[in-house]
Amino acid sequence: MSIYVTICPATPAASFALESEVSQAGQPTKIPLSPPRPSGYELRAPSRPAGHRLPRSAFSLLRRPPPPPPPRARAWGRQVSGMRPPRPPGPPPRLPTPSHRRRLLYLHLLVAPLLCFFAILTPALAAATGAPPAEAGDAGGERRVIRSRTRAAVAWPTMDTKGAVKEVLKKEPVSDVIALKDSMKYFDANFFNDSKLREMEDGAKEFNVPAFRENRKLVASENGGLHNPSVLLFKSSWSGDSMISETRTFDYPRASAVHRPSNDEDIAFMSVIELGELIRTKQITSRELTDIFMRRLKRYNPVLESVVTYTEDLAYKQAKEADDLLAEGKYLGPLHGIPYGLKDIIAVPHYKTTWGSRTFKKQVLDTEAFVYKRLKSAGAVLVAKLVTGSLAYDDIWFGGRTRNPWNIEEFSTGSSAGPAASTSAGMVPFAIGSETAGSITFPAARCGVTALRPTFGTVARTDVMSISESLDKLGPFCRSAVDCAIILDAIRGKDAGDPSSREVALGDPFHVDVTKLIVGYLDDAEMEVVDVLSSQGVKLVPFKLNYTIESVQSILNITMDVDMLAHFDNWQREGHDDDYEAQDQWPVELRRARLIPAVDYIQAQRARGKLIKEVRDSFTVDAFIGNVTDWERVCLGNLVGMPVVVVPTGLKSIENPPKGGTNRRTTVTTGIYAPPDHDHIALALAMAYQAVTDHNKQRPPIDDLGPNDGIHR
Repeated sequence: MSIYVTICPATPAASFALESEVSQAGQPTKIPLSPPRPSGYELRAPSRPAGHRLPRSAFSLLRRPPPPPPPRARAWGRQVSGMRPPRPPGPPPRLPTPSHRRRLLYLHLLVAPLLCFFAILTPALAAATGAPPAEAGDAGGERRVIRSRTRAAVAWPTMDTKGAVKEVLKKEPVSDVIALKDSMKYFDANFFNDSKLREMEDGAKEFNVPAFRENRKLVASENGGLHNPSVLLFKSSWSGDSMISETRTFDYPRASAVHRPSNDEDIAFMSVIELGELIRTKQITSRELTDIFMRRLKRYNPVLESVVTYTEDLAYKQAKEADDLLAEGKYLGPLHGIPYGLKDIIAVPHYKTTWGSRTFKKQVLDTEAFVYKRLKSAGAVLVAKLVTGSLAYDDIWFGGRTRNPWNIEEFSTGSSAGPAASTSAGMVPFAIGSETAGSITFPAARCGVTALRPTFGTVARTDVMSISESLDKLGPFCRSAVDCAIILDAIRGKDAGDPSSREVALGDPFHVDVTKLIVGYLDDAEMEVVDVLSSQGVKLVPFKLNYTIESVQSILNITMDVDMLAHFDNWQREGHDDDYEAQDQWPVELRRARLIPAVDYIQAQRARGKLIKEVRDSFTVDAFIGNVTDWERVCLGNLVGMPVVVVPTGLKSIENPPKGGTNRRTTVTTGIYAPPDHDHIALALAMAYQAVTDHNKQRPPIDDLGPNDGIHR
């Protein structure tokens, strides 16, 4: 039982809260006294048990106190074998007798005058010494309040070495239960009473937290999600059976009557299939091509900031190998001797893989990513590691911010900023980027290049930095849809290091009869594309995706942010988010992700499954055409895992051009979408459109902005 007396002496110098606790035997065990309050300082009253009030006078102490509540058994979920059973209730406490209460009252009345004396004496002592007096048995002068988790906050004057007065506020955290109860509103779970919260607190301390720490030791010591992939796999296919019984190599067309241009500028903007023909017919060597593109990389990178690392030694070594093989009569295919670039989240031995982040800018991963192995075996020549936005977010990285070759006053967007800008500027014939939520579609549209976001799982992501294991995809940036098909054929495949990867039995895009397809077009589709495809014999119909899920964007955000935090848990715990290049991006999202409960992450995946079913039922056409940068559609496409080809469809004037005019332009693009595992349909339609248009062959005006454009180059 706790007994409280409040004594207010005439002097305003101090007020006191006297506490005493009586044991079950009825004898007082401890009488902690509040330190006197110096004039001008505040003393907070100690917290009281719920429902307890201070008596109006000391004589009310003679009243019999209410009986204590029965002891509550502690439990954690269901009682299972091996767990400690609840403690049996003990004997009821003995109440103090009237004689005990009288003795306690006399003791209080005796102590009260002494308290008044100390109230007058202590302020003078405190001012003279600069430190609060210590109570007996209370080291350091701290005031300990019995049966309360809070400590009275008292500001005492202290003297520093220069004699200046400082205020030191001493206080302890509020009750764990109160804090837990207050925090539950951030989980949308503030419906537990105090008894249940105490049970949750005890269970979390005893079971949850130790398990969390043990699991982190096992799998979270390294950042980036390169190892220990989740066993919860996402399958994007809409049918249990593949369309084709076996995976087949595409039957590439051969470019005819290709001749080497007289200048390097024209060579730099040739397509992969054209460059491959020049090499096959020995009109140019891989070494010569590597020279051309290495010079362009170094020439335009100071303006575009799209290159992280030049892999010069490796490039010339691989180019020599390609030339030697061809001299021996061995031709590996259309990528034989073709230079290219990789987004800098893809591991290459002996070269930095920085993930665009200053935290990892010196990181070297001596492993070969699956996609790099595939391209190396096809004879391609790696000339550069290209910019990724920091930790694969947007276009800001530790070395700057990547710009758009079509308008160098604006940025490329991201996070595949380097692959998009470098391909657009003719610095590489093609590049490999990645997408979790728009990182292929947005920069490809901004920089005006053809790109493919393939069906989820088509290309294995082994040894590639991971954001989300159920959303990440690798895809090519190229000059044409034909090139995209060639690159996809080279890099697709399953790998043991990526459990989500699979052998997607795609049809051959070079042998699709587009006149037998029914293609829908959305309200925001570029009608020029609709008209061109219609003239090619494609049946075009108005179309709309029907689904009832209104939380598409939040489903993607929950999925992406929680998965990303799992892969960079250690990074955040060590405080590296404070060094992140753009504080309004990953740092904010990953801190918020800490407050997403596991149950609501699973609910988001269930909602995702419902969305996929509704989209599948609504997909009544072979493909559809629509805006490729609509954010809702970007989220939907990535959640469903559907492929899309980004197709340049024209150029328009920039907003607010200089008075004298400029050659800078804004690109216009559209997207051709297909169901999962039908990438060949989208590619075939894009090839049909580009066969009779030349929008994809335009060159950005990096060197010729116009005579009156004074923008800094």
